[in-house]
Amino acid sequence: MTLYQRDRTWHPPALAPNYKTSVARSPRQAMLSIEGTVSELTGPRFGHGAITPLDGDLIANYAKDGDPVGERIIVHGRVLDENGRPVPRTLVEIWQANAGGRYRHKKDGYLAPIDPNFGGCGRVLTDDQGHYAFRTIKPGAYPWRNWVNNWRPAHIHLSVFGTAFVQRLITQMYFEGDPLIAHCPIVQAIPDPRAIDALIAPLDLNQAVPLDCLAYRFDIVLRGRRSTVFENRPEGN
Repeated sequence: MTLYQRDRTWHPPALAPNYKTSVARSPRQAMLSIEGTVSELTGPRFGHGAITPLDGDLIANYAKDGDPVGERIIVHGRVLDENGRPVPRTLVEIWQANAGGRYRHKKDGYLAPIDPNFGGCGRVLTDDQGHYAFRTIKPGAYPWRNWVNNWRPAHIHLSVFGTAFVQRLITQMYFEGDPLIAHCPIVQAIPDPRAIDALIAPLDLNQAVPLDCLAYRFDIVLRGRRSTVFENRPEGN
């Protein structure tokens, strides 16, 4: 199996002092090079029996006595390898804050209220052409303790599995036109503006549902079968 060399200039450095948490998290020693094994290059396989239609509908999958509060949206796109080929039957998971910017997590102490009808988690499998789609609520911005007045732009976390557990990609999707993107130390730690642009989902009115919800398109590019090596392990990019 041939692997592309990883382009390290595309990714943020481990140490980005303006993103204060990275100071404690960044490694102090040189990275180890560990050869990948067969078990890291094959599996897993996710069957349709484990995924239900409700799993991809965050508006309905946690609702107790009504719909959640907030702007209704569709997030959709394709999962592709770096050669532009679709990645079928791969698991895409998302998690996010609610419309007020609060996560359903016991350690989230932001003063925004918890929405009793919104869980903030979903999952789908891509189809034969790599397409995926979620129906959800647009998340709100929230403050975080980096500097005195830092706010995270509205974002959705995504996890994608390639053809192996070590190919898991975790990333964040932002929304076109959000002024907080330019002020976020996490986003600005990314050195290449083109890489930042690739994390911003444009508005897609062609997929919007009239009188119901807007849509945003977010294509996800993995490194695929000829994947770039991360610490000599073929992970998703």
